[in-house]
Amino acid sequence: MGEARLMNIESPAKAGGIVLCGGNSRRMGQPKHLLPFGPELMLHRVLRLVSQAVQPVVLVAAPGQLLPDLPDAFPVVYDRRPGVGPLEGIAAGLARLAGEVDLAFVTGCDAPLLRPAFIRRLIELAEGWEIVVPHAGGFDHPLAGVYRTRVLPVAESLLASGQVRPAFLFDHVPTRRVLPEELACVDPELESLVNLNRPEDYAAALKKLAQVG
Repeated sequence: MGEARLMNIESPAKAGGIVLCGGNSRRMGQPKHLLPFGPELMLHRVLRLVSQAVQPVVLVAAPGQLLPDLPDAFPVVYDRRPGVGPLEGIAAGLARLAGEVDLAFVTGCDAPLLRPAFIRRLIELAEGWEIVVPHAGGFDHPLAGVYRTRVLPVAESLLASGQVRPAFLFDHVPTRRVLPEELACVDPELESLVNLNRPEDYAAALKKLAQVG
């Protein structure tokens, strides 16, 4: 009897992380992942912050992309369809993590103000959903969302059909859109959603870092 009851208890979902750095950085004018941010490179900072909330963390890069030295704890996989966009990177990361974790938090390499508590909060809100994605400022933020690894076949099918935007994935699997007030307890200013696309974004983030120490 005791064994039967134990077998019916569902274990907590195991979560990993995916960091995408295969973009072209056209608006920044130089590779974002190699920019210094405080005492470390931006890529190193984002990997460190994500790993404080979930493990393992996979880095997805473009084939031939120049990468800094990385600890062995962060495996690297590569886009199989270069230049397609973030859904390809998400799919590559999910493929690497499948079998190891149930779900994965996804972020770009250009989110140095990310908070580990923000990641943990989204994972809490993922119960019962295939995807959870913040919805703020009138937009979904797919590169700050949590994806179950079992959505991979749907992502691959969409990519094969030329539907390469993450929004198409949201239309095909149960997706919860998380409102700002649900995240205020861990990130009141939603700094975890700040992506650095232009030099002025980078300068503002450095100024913010200096203010908070």
